[in-house]
Amino acid sequence: MHLSPHLPAFIKALAAGTGPWRLIVLSGIVGVVAGLGAIVFFTMLESGRHLMLGCLAGYVPDSPGGELPLFESPGAAVPLRRWVLIILPALGGLLSGIIVWKFAPEAGGHGTDAAIDAYHHQAGNVRARVPLIKALTAAITIGSGGSGGREGPIAQIGSGFGSVIAKALHLSPRERRILMAAGMAAGVGAIFHAPMAGALFAAEVLYKELDLEFEVIIPSIIASIIAYAIFATRFEWEPIFVTSELVFHRPAQLLPYLVLAFAVAAGAVLYIRSFYGVAGLFQRARVPIWLAPAVGGLITGIIGFFVPEALATGYGVLQKALASGTELVHTFGSISLKLLVAVFFCKIATTCFSIGSGGSGGVFGPAIVIGGTLGGIVGILMEHIFPGMDIQAGAFALVGMAGFFAAAANTPISTIIMVSEMTGNYRLLVPSMWVCMIAYLLVRHHTLYTKQILNRFDAPVHQSEMAEAVLKHIGVADVLGRKRSGRIITVPSHACVSEFFKHFANAEHSSFPVVGEDNMLIGIIRSRELRALINQQGDLGAVLIAEDIASPPVTATTDDTLFTVVRRMQANELDELAIVDSEDPSRLLGMLSHTDIVAAYDSELVQQMK
Repeated sequence: MHLSPHLPAFIKALAAGTGPWRLIVLSGIVGVVAGLGAIVFFTMLESGRHLMLGCLAGYVPDSPGGELPLFESPGAAVPLRRWVLIILPALGGLLSGIIVWKFAPEAGGHGTDAAIDAYHHQAGNVRARVPLIKALTAAITIGSGGSGGREGPIAQIGSGFGSVIAKALHLSPRERRILMAAGMAAGVGAIFHAPMAGALFAAEVLYKELDLEFEVIIPSIIASIIAYAIFATRFEWEPIFVTSELVFHRPAQLLPYLVLAFAVAAGAVLYIRSFYGVAGLFQRARVPIWLAPAVGGLITGIIGFFVPEALATGYGVLQKALASGTELVHTFGSISLKLLVAVFFCKIATTCFSIGSGGSGGVFGPAIVIGGTLGGIVGILMEHIFPGMDIQAGAFALVGMAGFFAAAANTPISTIIMVSEMTGNYRLLVPSMWVCMIAYLLVRHHTLYTKQILNRFDAPVHQSEMAEAVLKHIGVADVLGRKRSGRIITVPSHACVSEFFKHFANAEHSSFPVVGEDNMLIGIIRSRELRALINQQGDLGAVLIAEDIASPPVTATTDDTLFTVVRRMQANELDELAIVDSEDPSRLLGMLSHTDIVAAYDSELVQQMK
C-alpha cells in the first residue's frame, strides 16, 4: 500500500490497520467532509437562487418555515419579470448541460441512480471531479428555476467524497463501497436535517424490494450524525418544515387515510411514467446531451410563467399546505384548492422536463412537494366528505409527502423517518406507516431509481459472497472422491512431443501432468503450449520432449476447499488444476476443472435447499 506522504500519520495508521474501530473512524472522517460539502452545496443553491431568480427575475419563492433564506430579498427594487422566468431555466439548463457534457457526463440527471450503479457495478468508484461538477450544475439548474431537489445531488456528492477518500487510502472494494454509502447517508442526513433517515436511506435505496444493506448501516449512522452536527451548527438545528398541532387520535381516520394511500400510489405511478416518458422522448429525439437540458428548461420556464410555484424546490407551497388551520387548506372550492391542483400537475411536468432532460437535480424534493399537495387535496376532500371526523388537511399533506415518495422510490422505512425528521412531527407515525406501506405494496413494481437491484440475493457483490461461502464448505477431497471422469493422461517427462500429440485429440481434459520417475509430478503441459507447437511439430516435435515444454505445476491438496482452487485458477488463468496428496505434494491424485467445480457447487446448493 502506497499512501500519499502528505496524509496525516493517524490516517495512514487507520488505513493500514485492521481493528474493529478502523472503519468507524474512517466513516467519521467521511461525515466531516460530507458535512462541510453540504454547507458549501447549500450555500451554492441559495446563492444561485438569489442571483438568478431573485435579482434577475424578481421572483423570490417562499422558503420553508424552519429554513431562513441566506440572502435578503431584493424586494421592490427588482419587480417580478415573468418573461424572464421563461428563458432563465433554459439558460441554466444550457450552462449546466455544457458543463456536464464537457467534464463529467455521469453528473447529469438526478444523481441517485449514478450512486446506486457505482455501488453495485463499479466497486464504489466515483471520479473525484463528480462531486464538484454535480454541486455546480445542480446549483445552476435549481437556482435558475429548474424543478429539482437536493437529494440526488447531495447523494452523488456525498458518495463521491466517500469513494475519493477510500481510493486515496487504497482501501479494499468492500470498504470503498461502505464509505461511499456512508458519504451518501451523511450528505442526505445533513442537508435534510434528518440524520437517522439519511443512514436508513443509504441502506434501503439500493434495492427495489423491502431490503437493507446491513453492513453499511452503522458506518452510515456515524457519518450522518457527524455531518448533520456540522451542517446544523452553521444552519440551525430546527426541522426544515414547521408544522402546527397535527395529530392522529381517531382509529376511524384510517379509512380516509386508506383513500390517501391509493391516491399517492396512483400519483407515484403517474410521476414515474411521466418522468421516464419525457426522458425517453429526449433520447429518441437524439437531442445533443449539452442541449437537452436547455430544451427541457425552456418548457419548464413556459410552465413557470403561468404557475411560478412549480419552479425551483417548491418548498414554500408545501409549507403552506402543512399549515393546518389556515385559509389555504380549509377553503374548499376556492383558488387555494386550485393552486394545490395546479402545483400537483405542473410540478410533475416541470420536474420531468428539468431533470428528465438531463438537468442536474434530485427527484426527492419535487416528489415530497407533489405528494404534499396531493395529500392536501385529498385532505380537503375528506374534510367535506367526513365533516364529523375531525380531519386535518395539513396532516394529510404531511402523510402524503411520505407516502408518495415511499411508493415512487421503494423506500418506505427511511421515508417515514425522513418526513418525521424534516417536519419535527412524530405524532403522525401511525398514519404515515399505514399509507407508506400500502402505497409501497401497490407500486412496488415501479421505481424512480432504475439502477436499483431487486434484493441482496441479486446484488453482484453478494452473489460472489454467497458463492464464496458455499465454496468454502466444499472440500477438494470430497469432490475428487465422487468425480466421474475418465483416466487422467499423464505424460512421461522424456516423451517426444510428436508422440504426445497422438493422444491429445482423445483426451477428456486440457491440461496434462508430466511425471518423472516413480510417477512424481514435475510439471503441467497446458493447451496454450500445445497450440503454440501445433504448427511446428514437424520441425520440433521429434526433438522436444515433454519436460521441455512443461510449466511448473500449480496445485491444490486434498485438505483445501474449492474456494482455494478457484482463487488459484483465477490467479494463474487456468482452466484445470492438479490435485496432489497433502502429505506428499509430488503424488498426483487427479485434476479438477471449472466444470467439476460448477457441478459440485450446484450439487451443494441443491442439498442446502432440501
